[in-house]
Amino acid sequence: MISLQKFFGKDDIFYDLLEASAEEARSSVQALARLLNEPGSSQNMNDLILTRRKDKQITARINEELCRTFVTELDREDIEALSTVLYKIPKTVEKIAERVLITGGRLQGVDFSRQISMMEDATNTVVTIVQQMRKKLHLEKVKDLNAKLQHIEGEADKLMLDLLKELYAGQRDPIQAILLKDLYELMEKVYDRCRDAGNVVSLIVLKYT
Repeated sequence: MISLQKFFGKDDIFYDLLEASAEEARSSVQALARLLNEPGSSQNMNDLILTRRKDKQITARINEELCRTFVTELDREDIEALSTVLYKIPKTVEKIAERVLITGGRLQGVDFSRQISMMEDATNTVVTIVQQMRKKLHLEKVKDLNAKLQHIEGEADKLMLDLLKELYAGQRDPIQAILLKDLYELMEKVYDRCRDAGNVVSLIVLKYT
């Protein structure tokens, strides 16, 4: 006999899992910050690998629950869309860390504090905006949070242009310039993923308002 809970949905589990995925996105940026402060530390890379593994398990669990649950409060495609975007954040952060570790010390003296600060701000905002869905979708709050993510992404674009201008000035070692351009582009993707998460939540909220 099919239980009523299974038929009518287990809404809390999806909120739990999506919030947990957002938390892992934030944790990945925190681990990257530690790695950049201590580039020789393998422990910090292990932290990133663990975060990515956890988020992969969370994403798999979401897919499993979608298969088991007949009715959900949120549309299934919305759950899948948000889950996919959130999963891409720690995946991209791990790629940044991998690049940092294979540079062989060529990033000595490079200051990534502005990028890290913006990534931390973005992922903190992602955690908050995802949590708003459990609070029955407060439209104005979500609009404000999404606007903040759009602003961070816009500021990140401006920073990217400034950094590229510096690289193109030719004052850095050519190999270091190539490495930095690669890292800057990957970091920009993190802001983009966070912005995408905000857009997905905003669309969900508009649908249910």
